Amino acid sequence: MPVTRKVGVFVGSLRKDSFTRKVANAVAAVAPSSLQFEFIDIGLVGHYNQDLESSPPETWIGFRQKVRAVDALLFATPEYNRSVPGVLKNAIDVASRPYGKSAWNGKPGAVISVSPGALSAFGANHHLRQSLVFLNVPTMQQPEAYIGGADKLFDASGNLTNESTREFLRKFGEAFAAWIELILAPTA
Repeated sequence: MPVTRKVGVFVGSLRKDSFTRKVANAVAAVAPSSLQFEFIDIGLVGHYNQDLESSPPETWIGFRQKVRAVDALLFATPEYNRSVPGVLKNAIDVASRPYGKSAWNGKPGAVISVSPGALSAFGANHHLRQSLVFLNVPTMQQPEAYIGGADKLFDASGNLTNESTREFLRKFGEAFAAWIELILAPTA
């Protein structure tokens, strides 16, 4: 019987009807049942300021606890000015501190970038991967996930209508489940 793994989902767009959130929901819907997805809100995490570490804000404490409580990490990001949105970078910074006590450390991760444009948020995807390397988040390399033309993939209710994208996301979810097991498997 497969082990159920809890996956924290971090959506870099705060907009309620964002394409990024819709894609993250679609991944959760088609991924193997061994993955349990928990969307962790990054919108209320206060701005990182090292001066506050002696008495961290409750939003930091709660966010760090939520990150520590998951087995794996799925980052879904749009691209803002060829990089990740500030709110996502801030959340990453908050949970990486205090230095030496990163909540991200060692958790297997995956990145999916989303855009209505043809470049599919390629720049944001790779900027995010740079941060994850430093944070010791072993990030799935293949399949790479760049979802372009996102404004044409969903109906008015937010349901994915493109079958080839659904199939790609299913394979992405299967590969992610296998990646998680590879990273978390006990060593003999």
